[in-house]
Amino acid sequence: MNTIMLRRLSFLFILLCATIIVAHAAQPAPAAGAPASAVPSAAAPAADADTAADKTGDDDEFVEPSPTEHGGKRHAHHHRSGGGNDIVSIGHNSQLAAGEKADSVVSVLGSSTSEGEAVDVVSVLGNTRVTGPAHGNAVAVLGNLYIDSKVEGDAVAVLGSVQLGPHAEVEGDVTSVLGAVHRAPESIIRGDVHDVFLGEVGDVDWLHTWIHRCLFEARPLAFVSGIEWAWTLALVFLALYVFLALLFRTGISQCVNTLETQPGHTALAALLTMLLTPVMLVLLCITVIGIAAVPFVVITLFCLGLFGKAVMLAWMGQRVVGHRPGGAHPALAVLVGGAIVLVLYVIPVVGLLTYKLLGFFGLGAVVYTLLLGQRARQAARAAAVNGERLDPYAGAGTATGPGDANRPGDANGPQTAQADPGQPGAAHVGGTQAQAAPQLLAALPRAGFWLRMGALLIDVLLIGFLTQSSGFLLGSFHHETNLHLLVLAAYGACMWKLRGSTVGGIVCDLRVVRVDGRPVEWETAIVRALGCFLSLAVCGLGFIWIAFDENHQAWHDKIAGTVVVRVPKGRPLV
Repeated sequence: MNTIMLRRLSFLFILLCATIIVAHAAQPAPAAGAPASAVPSAAAPAADADTAADKTGDDDEFVEPSPTEHGGKRHAHHHRSGGGNDIVSIGHNSQLAAGEKADSVVSVLGSSTSEGEAVDVVSVLGNTRVTGPAHGNAVAVLGNLYIDSKVEGDAVAVLGSVQLGPHAEVEGDVTSVLGAVHRAPESIIRGDVHDVFLGEVGDVDWLHTWIHRCLFEARPLAFVSGIEWAWTLALVFLALYVFLALLFRTGISQCVNTLETQPGHTALAALLTMLLTPVMLVLLCITVIGIAAVPFVVITLFCLGLFGKAVMLAWMGQRVVGHRPGGAHPALAVLVGGAIVLVLYVIPVVGLLTYKLLGFFGLGAVVYTLLLGQRARQAARAAAVNGERLDPYAGAGTATGPGDANRPGDANGPQTAQADPGQPGAAHVGGTQAQAAPQLLAALPRAGFWLRMGALLIDVLLIGFLTQSSGFLLGSFHHETNLHLLVLAAYGACMWKLRGSTVGGIVCDLRVVRVDGRPVEWETAIVRALGCFLSLAVCGLGFIWIAFDENHQAWHDKIAGTVVVRVPKGRPLV
């Protein structure tokens, strides 16, 4: 099954269960001043009192409901004189035999059958059958409800139908949500009949079979009868994946290459996407105007998930067909990979793990490939712009094309003229040479994510030790965490200005420099320190951004215009 469908079904199941529990708990308790008819009369004959005293306390005592003032409807107040006697089953059916008594007959992920005397009969993801007297309610969630006896409460079927036999007598209301009410002519309903979203759902035994034979065994598919619909759904999605491979051959190949060459970044991209999606949806809802974008975001993620499944099937298929010269068509690889996955799906536990891992890595491969494509486009644009600005022959005035004779080394043309100190061009050349030395540091290799996180960990441990050692200072603060962050920010700003790096950076051979080659001033250091709070505020996304940015810049680096470079061994940091 598709992950979105499974999530919706799980959410609906939890919501319906919670609604039933709340509704059952919210039933009004018997009032302190009970009606006189419900209390044994003080003037009753002594013989009647002695007879009542001889009854055992283990039997249930049910009081006949009395009419209320609201429309003349009858609402029952139930009392018990003995201990509880509940029949509750999870994962299998519950049954109360004829001649037996129980407070409730409840089955979760199973069916409930009551032929004896009970109060409430409830089944969740199962059918409910009541042929004995029920002094409470009869409920079926994601199942059908059959009644052929007296029910003093309500009869409710959610995503199922209600069928009343010839001996059915319901004192309360009969409600069917996304179902229908079928009743024999002899049946009696003293309350109202409610059809909520009238529509025949039909038999849901197909869902019960899949839950018991697939979900409980941690696998999406099984070779059993009754779940042919699941196999049909799986084959339809496989055909969809093959169709995607036919339409987007290049995209599938690029995503497969990303998965093979950078599996770590692929997993990280998938994890961040799953963690940040709820945050993004909440932020969109908070802005109110962004609510309109929520459906598009959900649809986009759904499409990315489908495409990611096709990528994973192609990757698995290529392991079988091999990498031939020119490459096999991704559609063939998807078909072969799909056949392998269908076999894995029927293995308990392995099937569920395969399903989840395919979705996880597939989503990461698509997201990270899109990110790499965006980087490549930005780099191409930047190279084009820099090529135009740095061309030493552009704007010379004496040549208009690449074949002109004023280029250096051209035997047919004049050599480059010497710059006149009085001309503006000479000042520009001199300024460029003067700026070459400060820009050497900015041209060093950028520090990666893990190296910077290691240096940050050293600084955090150092500042934490110092602040904890200063107990007298901590006594004036109610929140030690806030103090740690403030001291760490102040420490970083001072070290960046005075030494160009912190203690952790010195240990890891790192240095903070400006992208324009100028020295780090107090303004830059303070802005960078304050920007760290923004990088930390959104679940640390500003720091995680280092792993994906082309220049390995965090958000506070981009705000302050700085980069962190790796200084070669033996080169002084200060």
